Amino acid sequence: MSFTPDSPAVDEVRPAANHDGRGDAEIEILLLHYTGMASTAEACARLCEADSGVSCHYVVLEDGRILQLVAEARRAWHAGVSSWEGETNVNARSIGIEIANPGHPHGYPDFPEAQMNAVVALARDICARNQIRAERVLAHSDVAPARKIDPGEKFSWARLASEGVGHFVAPTPIGDDAGLREGDEGDPVEQLQTLLSLYGYGVEIDGRFSAATAAVVRAFQRHFRPARVDGVADFSTARTLRDLLAALPDR
Repeated sequence: MSFTPDSPAVDEVRPAANHDGRGDAEIEILLLHYTGMASTAEACARLCEADSGVSCHYVVLEDGRILQLVAEARRAWHAGVSSWEGETNVNARSIGIEIANPGHPHGYPDFPEAQMNAVVALARDICARNQIRAERVLAHSDVAPARKIDPGEKFSWARLASEGVGHFVAPTPIGDDAGLREGDEGDPVEQLQTLLSLYGYGVEIDGRFSAATAAVVRAFQRHFRPARVDGVADFSTARTLRDLLAALPDR
């Protein structure tokens, strides 16, 4: 069933089959993905098909055209098993944008300028209308670090923030320190996990740098320190995390 687009940036409404009610949840997260399929046409078709089990609110094509698949008032099925700030029903709390890009399995090309311009315009409109806070403009990898890596390190979160969307600070330059890494244990690891948790990541605070902790560190790096994504919490990563926390707006 068709519907009236929520954003003036939308070029076409292409209704998806999979969506349901949000219940009592309020929209408070904007979640960015990439489509991750070799063909954009096939990705769009899959996002609309009933038997796919997935959907999203918007798709931004490579040429900058924007499709709306699900009305914002409805819950789209885009986040999967995920969490942020201890809450697991991310779909009910979020609006999902799929950015057409074949992703890491298919060469992971750069995001074209026309597409980035459209993402900026759409994200600004969504955040303004729904009063989404800057620090809740997130990557799929942020809310599902063990499963997802999109939209990945090539997506320019710095560009988005320069246009008034999202929370970002200039990353601390990478040095030559060893940092904390998988297998390490103790208070420094616990402090790192605590800071990641304070920002919103779902990470167990147990003082053990496990594979799960490394996955969260990689997710953080993809978003906030994309020059090197290796899961090692070096000084650059830790300092950038502390700077982000210090720069959070008053709530």
